[in-house]
Amino acid sequence: MESFQISPKADAPFVASQCATPSNAVEGYKASMDGDGLRILEHLPQMIGRGVESLTPAEKELLKWVGIFYRRPTPGKFMMRIRMPNGFARSEQLRAIAELSRRLGNQVVDITTRQQIELRGFTLDSAPEIWEKLRGVDLHSLQTGIDNVRNINGCPLAGLNQHELLDASPLVQDLDRMIVGDHGNPEFTNLPRKFNITVTGCLDNCTHAESQDIALVPAKKAGRIGFNVLVGGKMGSGGFTVASPLNVFVEVFQAAAVVVELTKIYRDYGPREARSRCRFAFLIEEWGLSRLRAELIEHLGHELAFQGRDMRSSAHADHLGVTRQKQEGFRSVGLCIPTGRANPEQLDELARLSEIYGNGEIRLTTAQNTIIPNVPADYVGGLLAEPLLREFSPRPSPFLRGMVACVGTDYCNLAQIETKSRAIELSEALDKKLGETGNPLTIHWSGCPAGCGNHQAADIGFRGFKTKLDGKLVDAVAIYAGGQTGPHAVAGEEIVETVPCDENLPEVVANVIESYRFEKEAREHAALSDPLCAAAATAGLASWHSPRPIPSSSLSTN
Repeated sequence: MESFQISPKADAPFVASQCATPSNAVEGYKASMDGDGLRILEHLPQMIGRGVESLTPAEKELLKWVGIFYRRPTPGKFMMRIRMPNGFARSEQLRAIAELSRRLGNQVVDITTRQQIELRGFTLDSAPEIWEKLRGVDLHSLQTGIDNVRNINGCPLAGLNQHELLDASPLVQDLDRMIVGDHGNPEFTNLPRKFNITVTGCLDNCTHAESQDIALVPAKKAGRIGFNVLVGGKMGSGGFTVASPLNVFVEVFQAAAVVVELTKIYRDYGPREARSRCRFAFLIEEWGLSRLRAELIEHLGHELAFQGRDMRSSAHADHLGVTRQKQEGFRSVGLCIPTGRANPEQLDELARLSEIYGNGEIRLTTAQNTIIPNVPADYVGGLLAEPLLREFSPRPSPFLRGMVACVGTDYCNLAQIETKSRAIELSEALDKKLGETGNPLTIHWSGCPAGCGNHQAADIGFRGFKTKLDGKLVDAVAIYAGGQTGPHAVAGEEIVETVPCDENLPEVVANVIESYRFEKEAREHAALSDPLCAAAATAGLASWHSPRPIPSSSLSTN
């Protein structure tokens, strides 16, 4: 394997050298920057001067450290991922992003499952101007990709939610400052691979905690309020691995240090060989939870309390619609952004509505939706009557409400199928076939095995790939069912191996959904009939499991 160093000529691309062989190509790219990918900024003027056509594989990867992503489907155009901890945004920030998209991009922006916004279709030479505009509204794109701590998730209604044990958003902001800050932090730019963190005080499981490398979830112990610590969750790299309890309870004042030290342990001891095996989950698989806990205690220099009582319910909130806030007389209005895609005019209008009806805040969710909070109760009717809410509905159909889709082949280098428009078309077809009533389902699309659409954490999930039909290569999906996060987290199982994405797909999916709903209702009825389950529910034991398994038949597509 080649290793990579900076060319001694400032205006030349990075070239392969014959120094010590790195464990994989990306490790070599990082070594060329002395382990700090942020140093690519020093060479950006030269790269712009040489032109996009001359960018090397090393340069394309290293640009991700500063949030710039080369996109093969749009030659010469790039994507920028903007860091927005906890999904918190302000009206002036949305306006700035809208203006940049309109003037320098391709007028397409996407809300991601990590509660941030991706700006698309700009040229590399416009990056400095984009950064300057973003800095003016307290935004940046540093360390949003590749081997870094990604945008830190949290409940989008943190501080407002009647169903929260505590407001965890200040901790999210503190962690972002410690790990990334305003100018990037070289201490955390050389992780073995990406690292996902969520910190939530919400009791209704709105952040996919069990899919994260580290998750702090609301807990109580001996009358104290804090978090239980979960570790080793992931999507992709072999599928959804459900995070495991580390048997640690931390109070708020202890939490940041625990997260930082766990991140350092991963940085220092995590695997760095095959990229598909470089996640935190595989270090835990090698070490075991007991060793990880002992290592954490050694790093901290003090003992840790054993885990407390998980205070989460079995519910899953998407925070759509009109929600009463804990602040008397105020409401939050959650709006469904179909598959998270918007244009500059829609962002501008969201900003305007947040100022007229709220206080200028906007919150982004892990389901690619948005919330306008702090709306006086008397103003809700006016907001609901606004024309934009016919596009971004607070009351979407049950098949659109839980629809999530990765970027797909429109812009992603890895995707094998188109996802976003196909997801919307499917939701419309399901509305016609099954009606717009019934309990909402989460329906997630991933365009490849990387799982960016979290397809194994949904009621119904799709993983895209190519297959041959009548000798022609066509788009197809594998269908998964039964996935969820929360106290009873489980990875969705593949139930249909190959379904072409043709006119028959809605019929197949409708059959799957009808079978799934029947099966789910039967399981829920059986659970309610179990006196042990009823006693546990009465006692508030959200994480209690019945020792008697409930039989489950396999789903049928008829």
